[in-house]
Amino acid sequence: MSQRDVDYSCGSCGYPLNLSSSNRSTSEVGSSYKKSLKKGLIAFISVDLSRFTQVDEISCFPLTWRGYRPKTKLLCRKCGTSIGYGYGEPAVLCSFDPASSSSSSTSQKYLIKIQALQPSDGTQTAFGLTCKNWLKVRNTGRKSLTFHCSFNPTIDKEHAKFIPKILARSPCLKRISLAGLAELPDSALNALRMSGSSLRSLSLYCCSGITDHGLAQVAIGCPNLVVVELQSCFNITDAGLESLSEGCHALKSVNLGSCTGISDRGVSAIFSNCSNICTLIITGCRRLSGVGFRGCPSTLRYLEAESCMLSPDGLLDVVSGGGLEYLNLHKLGSSTGLDGLGGLASAKILHVLNLRMCRYLTDDSVTAIAIGCPFLEEWNLAVCHGVHLPGWSAIRLYCNKLRVLHVNRCRNICDQSLLALSDGCPRLEVLHINGCIKITNNGLAFFTISRPHVNLRVDEVMSIGPSIENLFRMQ
Repeated sequence: MSQRDVDYSCGSCGYPLNLSSSNRSTSEVGSSYKKSLKKGLIAFISVDLSRFTQVDEISCFPLTWRGYRPKTKLLCRKCGTSIGYGYGEPAVLCSFDPASSSSSSTSQKYLIKIQALQPSDGTQTAFGLTCKNWLKVRNTGRKSLTFHCSFNPTIDKEHAKFIPKILARSPCLKRISLAGLAELPDSALNALRMSGSSLRSLSLYCCSGITDHGLAQVAIGCPNLVVVELQSCFNITDAGLESLSEGCHALKSVNLGSCTGISDRGVSAIFSNCSNICTLIITGCRRLSGVGFRGCPSTLRYLEAESCMLSPDGLLDVVSGGGLEYLNLHKLGSSTGLDGLGGLASAKILHVLNLRMCRYLTDDSVTAIAIGCPFLEEWNLAVCHGVHLPGWSAIRLYCNKLRVLHVNRCRNICDQSLLALSDGCPRLEVLHINGCIKITNNGLAFFTISRPHVNLRVDEVMSIGPSIENLFRMQ
């Protein structure tokens, strides 16, 4: 028996079910009780039916089947998730009398799915005291664990204290998100050394308390890790990435955004040890020059490198794998003040390219990219003031598969440039254009007449291509 009663909520949406451990059926404790637990079910003698949507399931059986009980499916009233079933007294449903059936339809027993429940907020600390067998089944069945940041440091620090115990009790987790727990210490990840073998996705987004030591624990206990998010883990260095990559060879998607302590050495270690990397985010990692990408695998399809300081040689290394389909270099900086973006012409199968606010971009590089990347479908050149008529003319000539083009606030696109675009890019569907001081109303009118099927839009899009959420979601 429990030392303290626990109230439960819907495991999917958190809706309070007014379901208390004190109402568990203890009259059948024995072999049948254990069998029920193994099936992931627990019996209750009463529930608050106002918290459920009830769906009757009625079947007709021979009259000799006197043991049949009417069954009512219990759904969460808020989200509709199946919580369990209610069973009434035996009745003959094939030729029942409505008056008599109403008195016998009241459910006398309720079987609730353990995995459909979660402890209510007020009884979190008593969860482990309710029933050891129940807890064991619940923890074994749990595949995903997500903590939602409260944006209150005091509360988050308190939550962080429970992480080690929960991880130790959940050996079958496939996905863990601890995003936003800035107070999470390295010691909280020690439990993964023993219980992380099934883990495939780990998010430590904004867990700034995690250091290289914590990553070493992950590397030891989580050899099957496929997705890891370390964005804004400011205390992670190259040593941590080396440990992680040496222990997690199956990695495919890695988010290192704003990890300001890493350099090309750490990125090189990932590519050397993880041959199946397909998605990498290094946004805001300004210590990277790009040379760590040298010899990167052809599996690398998606790269976010916003606000980085990649060198001309580094840009050549970035595309050296030959498999890039999406590349985001929004607001690329240059330590030399020179344009090295022409090297992107080696990305032969590139489909989406974001060069927004690349102020050092020149016509020569635009021409090289237009010629070298024949499969480009979307190109963002907003606020690229270095592109003049020769660059726009090259796009017109060579970008035959381009569907979406962004030219917002480009100072040096003019009516003549727009005229050139109207005579090329046969698959163009959308042109984002506003704030272009050299474009006149007559120029826009002529373009509209020439290309009536192209949608002219004035909105300026910051992010293009697939969403990060979709890329890091486990399939």
